[in-house]
Amino acid sequence: MSIFAIADLHLSTGAGIDKSMEVFGKRWRGYTEKIRRNWEASVGADDTVVIPGDISWAMRLEDALSDLEFLNRLPGRKLIGKGNHDFWWTTASKMKAFFAEHGLSSLHILYNNAYLAEGRVLCGTRGWFLDERQQNTVGTPDYARVAQREVVRLRLSLDAAAALCRAETETGRARPPITVFLHFPPVWVDFVCREMVDTLHEYGVQECLFGHIHGMYNVPRSFDFEGIRMTLCASDFLNFTLLPLPPVAGDAE
Repeated sequence: MSIFAIADLHLSTGAGIDKSMEVFGKRWRGYTEKIRRNWEASVGADDTVVIPGDISWAMRLEDALSDLEFLNRLPGRKLIGKGNHDFWWTTASKMKAFFAEHGLSSLHILYNNAYLAEGRVLCGTRGWFLDERQQNTVGTPDYARVAQREVVRLRLSLDAAAALCRAETETGRARPPITVFLHFPPVWVDFVCREMVDTLHEYGVQECLFGHIHGMYNVPRSFDFEGIRMTLCASDFLNFTLLPLPPVAGDAE
């Protein structure tokens, strides 16, 4: 059993939703079929796939059904996080009820919570850019306020992760590492979201994956920042393949 990551699927399979990413160049041509084909070739029924945001172009939860059904049909358990374009995202209770109503049994929300999988604890939130020059959003939000709100959400998720870690050690097992999934990068080029990075340090996080960055294909997939391994897993950067996470030492089959 394995863990995979892929962000920024930007699905647009529903009737009346004409937001295909193919307008952004030949790399995106046929991207939905590429995702399906590569997913089915690499992911098994017992594997876990984390999707940190920008899942569907739908504006309402009901309109996202076609995209969510597309994901549900693919192999594996899916942990889905929120991105800046996931306008269809609503409360956890409404989403869980919607998933149950429509038989979306392989979809699970990764938001203010954490999961244990293959010797790791997985958690995360959307994140935010504090640098207004690097943010592209609707309206004029209070950047500092939104960033602080995202730090609070990250702490909720990390607290849940820490509880799972304690439960593991109380049974005599080794403490599992915490892997954080954000939509926005906490670090990118000369930008650093200090509040996010400091929170990762506080909880001893050494691995963080993120998406959001598009059209940059000649940059390293991973880089080290203050002892934290940062990894870009946007779908177009991965050429619509899924990124496998390496097995945790001592946990490989």
